[in-house]
Amino acid sequence: MYNKINRKLNVRLLSMSDKLFTKEEINILSKNKYVKKVTSKGIAYTDEFKKNFITENKTGKLPRQIFEECCFDIEILGIKRVSSSGKRWRTMYKSGGAIRLQDTRKFNCGRPSEKELSIEEKYARLQVQNKLLKAENELLKKLGMLERKVLKKK
Repeated sequence: MYNKINRKLNVRLLSMSDKLFTKEEINILSKNKYVKKVTSKGIAYTDEFKKNFITENKTGKLPRQIFEECCFDIEILGIKRVSSSGKRWRTMYKSGGAIRLQDTRKFNCGRPSEKELSIEEKYARLQVQNKLLKAENELLKKLGMLERKVLKKK
């Protein structure tokens, strides 16, 4: 199982672009209307751009052409990032249509926030937390007693 996971990670790491953006490049890219967010490590494109990409790509345009027509500097992005983004979007589109191209990170933000829990659920969570803290205190007391015994023997 470990090897299977490790292979998946290696494939994922190899497919990601190794190019980091400089502050100047981040500034240039963030001015593009098709960029949702850009950091030194990556770029998030708008859903509109992804849909436009698929439409243009179906007509026979190459990924590089589409990016250039949408005012992206290929020298900044890197051809590897352009081709891997295109490949990823085509795969997503084939597996679920235009709905799969949407950025769902805003909807899947990890564990639910406190305000979504009922009063009973909050109470149960606090009880469990309280038990955990009591157990930690007991452990610390026992460790303290053991340390004192060891120091007395010396």
